[in-house]
Amino acid sequence: MFESLKDVFDRYEEMTVRLADPGVMADAAAWQRLMKDRAALEPVALAYREYRSCLDAILEMESLLEAAADEELAELASEELALEREKQKELEQKLRLLMIPKDEEDDRNIYMEIRGAVGGEEAALFAGDLYRMYARYAESKGWKVRVNSLSESDLGGCKEIVFRLEGNGVYGRMKFESGVHVVKRIPVTESGGRLHTSTATVAVLPEARDVEVNIDPGDLRIDVYRSSGHGGQSVNTTDSAVRVTHLPTGLVVICQQEKSQLKNRDQAIRELKSRLLEMEKEKARRERSDDRKLQVGTAARSEKIRTYHFMESRVTDHRIGFKSSRVTEIIDGDLDELLDRLMEEEQQEKLTAMGNGSSM
Repeated sequence: MFESLKDVFDRYEEMTVRLADPGVMADAAAWQRLMKDRAALEPVALAYREYRSCLDAILEMESLLEAAADEELAELASEELALEREKQKELEQKLRLLMIPKDEEDDRNIYMEIRGAVGGEEAALFAGDLYRMYARYAESKGWKVRVNSLSESDLGGCKEIVFRLEGNGVYGRMKFESGVHVVKRIPVTESGGRLHTSTATVAVLPEARDVEVNIDPGDLRIDVYRSSGHGGQSVNTTDSAVRVTHLPTGLVVICQQEKSQLKNRDQAIRELKSRLLEMEKEKARRERSDDRKLQVGTAARSEKIRTYHFMESRVTDHRIGFKSSRVTEIIDGDLDELLDRLMEEEQQEKLTAMGNGSSM
């Protein structure tokens, strides 16, 4: 690992020198590319520089402690040495995390699909709550939210909603949300005050790139119609809603939120490509592990990933044992603490797989 870190640092230093080269500065495109490449290496390079300084300080304190004739000076050197060794451990862990190979998909935009599952009208209301939770979280991150399709329930919940999130690092944070979410609360549909358990499913799809999925136009059936909202009222006065059917797989994608038929068609095909890419990835995963479950399974309660228990003011993520008493804040979109814990768990799993669990 030391050799890899030194190589990264040397490349960073070389790029820094080249950025000041008049010949490189004269080529704006080349200079921008170099700046981008250098920025990608900077976190590791600066952490490595700090780590080397820490090791130098440890050697200095050890020498000072060995040569110290004065008891007070020896005590000060010993205290400083202990602090530097603790700092060394922290920097080693930081460097391990920085050297974890980054998932190329983490920076992609995503499509999210939420469906009410077990629980009838209350499940649809819960699905709507989940959408608002993600939309508010996206707003706090400066991400753009674009609804592709929405099927509302009689009480204003979401039987199904598909939306797109655009922004920096979206998939890297939201990929953990795929699965079955469970809510335990007294629903507005309950007149007797009884506690109900309902579920909704969430699927997260990284946006496919054109080079990854090639669709034959002859494999598509495209239908246009007038979109409708809650209660059947017309949302648009023109036939702008688009339904795209991929004939070989039977996949159907609907986009009805834009007033432009062309925009809806473009969004629907982009979503379709992401779904086809996910199908290919799932097929590959199944070939590696026949018993691996689908992303959202069958929406059975036994396949839950997270429970929102309103009567006990508790959220539990069953994959990592995370528990929080902030159910109201979380359902209002305050997801950072929960997602940070999930990301940390993923990093630790990657460290274990890399065999970097031992000290450097």
